[in-house]
Amino acid sequence: MSLSFEGKVVLVTGAGGGIGREYALAFAERGASVVVNDLGGNVKGGGKSSAAADKVVEEIRAKGGKAVANYDSVEDGEKLIQTALDAFGRIDVVVNNAGILRDRTFARTSDLDWDLIHRVHLRGSFMVTRAAWNHMKKQKFGRIIMTTSAAGIYGNFGQANYSAAKLGLLGLANTLAIEGRKYNIFCNTVAPLAGSRLTETIMPPDIVESLKPEYVAPLVLWLCHEQCQENGGLFEVGAGWIGKLRWERSQGRTVRQKNQPMTPEAVRDQWDKICDFTDAAKITNIQESFQSCMNVLSQLDSEGEVNANPTAAAASVTSAINPAEAVGQKLPPTTFSFTHTQCILYALGVGMSTKDPDHLRFLYEGHQDFSCLPTFGVIPSQAAMMDGGLSSIPGLNIDFTQVLHGEQYLELYRPLPTSGKLTSEATIADVLDKGSGAVILLDVNTYSGDELVCYNQFSVFVVGAGGFGGRRTSEKAKAPVPPPKRAPDAVVIDSTTRDQAALYRLSGDWNPLHIDPSFAAMGGFKAPILHGLCSFGFAARHVLKQFADNDPSRFKAIKVRFVKPVMPGQSLQTEMWKEGNRIHIQCKVKETDAVVLAGAYVDLHGTSELSPENLTQGGGLQSELVFAEISRRIKDLGPELVKKVNAVFGWEITKDGKNVAEWTIDLKNGSGSLHQGPYSGKADVTITVSDENFMEVVQGKLNPQKAFFSGKLKVRGNIMLSQKLEVILKDHARL
Repeated sequence: MSLSFEGKVVLVTGAGGGIGREYALAFAERGASVVVNDLGGNVKGGGKSSAAADKVVEEIRAKGGKAVANYDSVEDGEKLIQTALDAFGRIDVVVNNAGILRDRTFARTSDLDWDLIHRVHLRGSFMVTRAAWNHMKKQKFGRIIMTTSAAGIYGNFGQANYSAAKLGLLGLANTLAIEGRKYNIFCNTVAPLAGSRLTETIMPPDIVESLKPEYVAPLVLWLCHEQCQENGGLFEVGAGWIGKLRWERSQGRTVRQKNQPMTPEAVRDQWDKICDFTDAAKITNIQESFQSCMNVLSQLDSEGEVNANPTAAAASVTSAINPAEAVGQKLPPTTFSFTHTQCILYALGVGMSTKDPDHLRFLYEGHQDFSCLPTFGVIPSQAAMMDGGLSSIPGLNIDFTQVLHGEQYLELYRPLPTSGKLTSEATIADVLDKGSGAVILLDVNTYSGDELVCYNQFSVFVVGAGGFGGRRTSEKAKAPVPPPKRAPDAVVIDSTTRDQAALYRLSGDWNPLHIDPSFAAMGGFKAPILHGLCSFGFAARHVLKQFADNDPSRFKAIKVRFVKPVMPGQSLQTEMWKEGNRIHIQCKVKETDAVVLAGAYVDLHGTSELSPENLTQGGGLQSELVFAEISRRIKDLGPELVKKVNAVFGWEITKDGKNVAEWTIDLKNGSGSLHQGPYSGKADVTITVSDENFMEVVQGKLNPQKAFFSGKLKVRGNIMLSQKLEVILKDHARL
């Protein structure tokens, strides 16, 4: 059933052109009586003319609609509403759309630049809405739209005045949503991205042309309809896409104790935890905002102190282990959001340097083959173990000061992305009794969306927690494997720096054992020691360079047992034995000949017969590489992809202007399939692109949107389905 606005009266400000005009026409087309307001000024707020509003009114009336013009400034809000009352007898919907720009860098922003922007955007919306408010209250119905901007939400260079006013509108809308709810007055905020006078100065003409106002208006119409119960929402919208935004807050940390002063040093010491958005809370109202402070006050009054770290209290509990209770228990899921910065920081932390040209692909985000080191896969998953999750598991009453990292296994199911959001789910796989201590096997699966990216198994040794009568071995454990009894096939010696631990800890392991001399002394060390997972990263990249040409896609898995600590500044000597696709490794400190990583190995994927060089030399197409990867992925994940995508994609690959290959990705039928050559069925969307441009897009050298707008990439059929290509090609191709 189509949405109708028959009997409703709608006021749209700034409706003489662009997106405002589209709103007015769309409301009128569906039966609304429309007040078309436009002062007729220029983009900077100067001048005045009735022509713009009159032209839109004429368009509406020519189509049989009902409309009147209003030429007043939005600061004269009463006059705008009176126009609606005089012409149609009521006011139901107000769309605050009028706006101007006076872009200046902050230092050059004058009083006039500031005041004019606020008068039109913020004060104008206030004046118009206030004039309509009581009329809406009396009739027990009203719908209000505030127009914000990405500049207001995120900030934008040269738009301090505009950004401040636009975010102010969001605050105004949120309060109106609360106050108006009981009168059936709903207020929502949109941040449209559409071609208009206000966007043509900051976007290329072809993009402006493509971001049509008609791709924004449907959202506004729905939010203003009486069936819509959305209230207090914030939406970004453009090009046919709509997304809802909400506030997120970190879990935070309490940094004071009862009857003791709160200090800036305490804030400093907890700063990283205060700013950690792992398991962030979604705050929806001011009551939830206050609740955290109220909880702290309650704890202070009842307990006398608040633990900043939940594991601190657990550390004092007498060790008691019950495998029957613990095994199979799941830890709270953790999320890890990252950008290329964290990938680069990790690479530096495990010893990569610009002194080696081969390292640049892991250190420079602009490199054509920029990649994430495979062993970065331990970083998103370690939060499951380090954020106190083990303390919540029944049957694991252990002293966390006695916990040591014994072994580590990492397996990748695809190359790691260089940015994104990953979710890790951890399970207690087994608990073993080693007599002198207990071993906890923690399995962690890490996902990007619904796709499994990597698997880690942490083997955690708890000193003094053994003797509970449990099993000594487990079939679930990823066992270490001794190296062959012959001379190694390759040896790499690499020096760590004095600051290696200080650098590596920035990737997330904040244990003071690796930075604080006094804390290290408490553990029996003369100085802070290097992280075991740092040595792990050194050894893995030695294998990657020696046997895989630094190609991260060749990496499959790594297993190590941590034997002895390394002191920052010592040299690591990695000995390697190749047996098929498994590289056995042993890592020593060169200066002392002490083994630090034992029973270790790296498994590599075999080299593919399909390489760009072979294809090019044979006169084939480089795009065949990507379709080979798609074929593999469909074999592995076909039913899952069919469920997610439910579409058929056709590809026409050209060379020298001629079609030279056709491919069809069928993710609608059965378990999915890839066809080469003509397809008997019908594709939902067909993409035509040259072999060269296809690879440019895949390698991230050519932006797919720019390729589309410039004609290098053509799309037929349901263009919106092309967004689902990311599910198929994610991180193998950037389509």
